[in-house]
Amino acid sequence: MATLAQAKAAERIGNTPLIELTSFSTKSIKFYAKLEWYNPFGSVKDRPAYWMIKDGERKGLLKKGSSIIIEPSSGNTGIALAGIATALGYKVEIVIPEKVSQETKLLLRNLGATLHETTDDLCPRVGAGTDQSIALAKAISKPRPDIYYMPNQYENEANFLSHYEATGPEIWEQTDGRVTHFVTGCGTGGTITGTATFLKEQNPDIRVIAVQAQKNHLLQGLRNFEESSMPDLFLRRKDVADEWFTATNDESFLMVKELAEKEKLFVGPSSGAVMSAMIKISQGMNSGSSIVGIFADDGRKFKTLYQQLKLFDESQIANLTANPKHLPSLAFDAD
Repeated sequence: MATLAQAKAAERIGNTPLIELTSFSTKSIKFYAKLEWYNPFGSVKDRPAYWMIKDGERKGLLKKGSSIIIEPSSGNTGIALAGIATALGYKVEIVIPEKVSQETKLLLRNLGATLHETTDDLCPRVGAGTDQSIALAKAISKPRPDIYYMPNQYENEANFLSHYEATGPEIWEQTDGRVTHFVTGCGTGGTITGTATFLKEQNPDIRVIAVQAQKNHLLQGLRNFEESSMPDLFLRRKDVADEWFTATNDESFLMVKELAEKEKLFVGPSSGAVMSAMIKISQGMNSGSSIVGIFADDGRKFKTLYQQLKLFDESQIANLTANPKHLPSLAFDAD
């Protein structure tokens, strides 16, 4: 059953803050982070989840009281769908890799989702013979279109539109049009294609940097496009990316720690990956550059992982969450 907080959550999606990372900025180059965990269910995926649900309703594919939403996810899309759909009166089933953090699985269950776990890698792969999570979701939903609705974030144009119509315009307005470089992690391709398409329409000289994870990675939410085929949604506009950066586990997690120490930000692994790319591309950059990175989610879902990696001990995590900077309350209990 949806709580009152969940029921009102959809009204608060978007308009997330853009902050300057002052310990990294210099007189000539400015670093900015778009804090997507300010969305009510804690990540950038609140945007496409809401857009895809409303699109399904408009098309008559989703009917309250009878439809079940099913989706493959490595975490954030599943959490967003579970929270928003439950608030709107739908049941949700998520097909998820078993390697996803225990906190993520607990959150999904607490939000009312039924989980189907697979032996997939951390992020469901796209491509014949590799897509266990995607294939299972399709196998469950296809025979019963009268009951199941699979938004399919890997193909759904509403994913792109959620960023083209909202994330991109927000960044343009928040930087007063001064953004020169846009950096984001890549999974489905919705964030990068939607946001960058809008930004390049305003200024074709904006450089767009796509961040993928290394092979066999631990960076929940990102994918490696040598291991996994590029989703159809990304393929439609893949040329929007001007440069590619491959983030390693080590440099991404070290940047998670550095952001905590220097900026007092408790970020998720993909935000560490994006920050590591921002630092690398800034080398030799022209004076007056403004780099904007998408920080997709915070670190609350990754406490166990961070302790296992000896990134933070229990007391450090307790301090980061008890005395938070830019760590808002969510529309559910993150613990």
